[in-house]
Amino acid sequence: MGNVVQFSPTWPRPGEVACKYPLRRPGARVEAGKEEVTRMFAMDSNHQSNYKLSKTEKKFLRKQIKARHTLLRHEGIETVSYATQSLVVANGGLGNGVSRNQLLPVLEKCGLVDALLMPPNKPYSFARYKTTEESKRAYVTLNGKEVVDDLGQKIILYLNFVEKAQWKELRPQALPPGLMVVEEIISSEEEKMLLESVDWTEDTDNQNSQKSLKHRRVKHFGYEFHYENNNVDKDKPLPRGLPDICDSFLEKWLREGYIKHKPDQMTINQYEPGQGIPAHIDTHSAFEDEIVSLSLGSEIVMDFKHPDGIAVPVMLPRRSLLVMTGESRYLWTHGITCRKFDTVQASESHKSGIITSDVGDLTLSKRGLRTSFTFRKVRQTPCNCSYPLVCDSQRKETPPSFPESDKEASRLEQEYVHQVYEEIAGHFSSTRHTPWPHIVEFLKALPSGSIVADIGCGNGKYLGINKELYMVGCDRSQNLVDICRERQFQAFVCDALAVPVRSGSCDACISIAVIHHFATAERRVAALQEIVRLLRPGGKALIYVWAMEQEYNKQKSRYLRGNRNSQGKKEEMNSDTSVQRSLVEQMPDMGSRDSASSVPCINDSQEGGCNSRQVSNSKLPIHVNRTSFYSQDVLVPWHLKGNPDKGKPVEPFGPIGSQDPSPVFHRYYHVFREGELEAVCGTVSDVRILQSYYDQGNWCVILQKA
Repeated sequence: MGNVVQFSPTWPRPGEVACKYPLRRPGARVEAGKEEVTRMFAMDSNHQSNYKLSKTEKKFLRKQIKARHTLLRHEGIETVSYATQSLVVANGGLGNGVSRNQLLPVLEKCGLVDALLMPPNKPYSFARYKTTEESKRAYVTLNGKEVVDDLGQKIILYLNFVEKAQWKELRPQALPPGLMVVEEIISSEEEKMLLESVDWTEDTDNQNSQKSLKHRRVKHFGYEFHYENNNVDKDKPLPRGLPDICDSFLEKWLREGYIKHKPDQMTINQYEPGQGIPAHIDTHSAFEDEIVSLSLGSEIVMDFKHPDGIAVPVMLPRRSLLVMTGESRYLWTHGITCRKFDTVQASESHKSGIITSDVGDLTLSKRGLRTSFTFRKVRQTPCNCSYPLVCDSQRKETPPSFPESDKEASRLEQEYVHQVYEEIAGHFSSTRHTPWPHIVEFLKALPSGSIVADIGCGNGKYLGINKELYMVGCDRSQNLVDICRERQFQAFVCDALAVPVRSGSCDACISIAVIHHFATAERRVAALQEIVRLLRPGGKALIYVWAMEQEYNKQKSRYLRGNRNSQGKKEEMNSDTSVQRSLVEQMPDMGSRDSASSVPCINDSQEGGCNSRQVSNSKLPIHVNRTSFYSQDVLVPWHLKGNPDKGKPVEPFGPIGSQDPSPVFHRYYHVFREGELEAVCGTVSDVRILQSYYDQGNWCVILQKA
């Protein structure tokens, strides 16, 4: 393999592709006429003149051109109509289950491949041949060729020429501070002995030492680990301590300095391929500093994430020991994404540690049956770690109780919705600039001259979409309404439960990401009734709410797909994201995915605290950004970037090298389950649902007033 072509110092951004030509403006159309189609298909010297396309060839070309346009529109990859040494291979990427070992032999049948670049989580790759003649041969031979991915599914490749294939490498990362991976900590014989010692047929009523969760088998020793709060009952130790077979290993690790405390609690988990665990932090007050995990049976990639969004994928080889202490134990979340394949280094010399972004050395690894032995020492005193903002023993400010009355709900919304949006209005507005296609489609389909109300208009990004409409916006935030007025939009401040507009005066209403901020079912119904009140008979309303199901039809939402390595450019972790389309029918979404072959992560209700800091006594959990929801009523952090308006002092997360300059605010959300929004609409009289759909992590309805 040759060296990757050098990238421009200003383009691309970390993890993006660049070509010779600059990007066109967003949304620009690229027209492809019959002459271009013929020329692209007849690239081979044997088909240069008077070439007539068959019906099958035309169908194939339409898909090829669609792939080409999508690559430009969503990835900034501009193809060219003449032959070069470099090709972009749509559908042939790690993101849709095609590994390096699978794709390279196919490409090499057409010539000497100088480089094969496979970006992580993307459903395309780049191939550079030694000569242009070889790349032309691949273009003609492999375009439309079926290959079988690692799951046995057929995938059709679509190839296009690019001037140059370039990929900016991220700077090398370090393991999270306090994290250590020790390879070959035990022998294969010892591994076999440990696995055979686990009796999964043991009586499940034996002091609750064994639990069979829906998605994996688990056994507890010393103390039972409670998944509903990530804790143990310190007053109820199990009658038998840790198995005797573990003593010799633990003593050896103590002597060799890998651990400092002898554990008194152990959990054994068995994972089938495709299963995982949500991102979480082991409760500070429950256990001492060290969390130790032994991986047996199969390797796995574990994802670590810092509160500022930096994600580090770490390979845990078979028979390796993971030791988490300090910052990696107390501050970083760790989890295993539900998928059947992991993106790993292709080079055999790389076994453990960080999965780098070297696109010339990435492939897929199929998961096997994995058993983990996780050791902890139960803490008997309050935690006094250096991370008070995320420590349940030291956190001064506790989340609010779930509201039991309308008055309490109003108070919760005032503190965790209204006040928060006043504080973050400027930064919030800077992240809300791209209109969502389905909402634009709804507004542009309305008759000219329609009167439209945007209830909860935010910064007014939809108020100017259709100049043929008379649109007025309202929002509870004075600062957001001021931004609307600065943009010359009509907007006023009001409560969405009492809009000062005459009944039946609107031809249409939109309510985008608003109703999920109301804290009781009754108030959510009241908000919907208020929207219907504004409509004239026959008027329509479009409603969007955040979905609990952030993975739907085996596709992750953009919100989840944002959970990726963001070193170099840290992404803001919020819910409003643009919508992307797939390349062609066979191609997964062009946005990044955690892996090919991603499968739904099935979790038990009792594990609700795994991805959030669950607070006891029915307190609302604080959601971990860019992870799945396991509670419907949550507080979602907003990291305010830039200088806070009021100059409030910022507390550090802990000794990460410098203080975190971003104050964190928490917004209340009720995320909707599938069918819940339709059920709420069904409680409102004189309304019929015209359409309901799922749009990138949101449940949506279009309703009409009878």
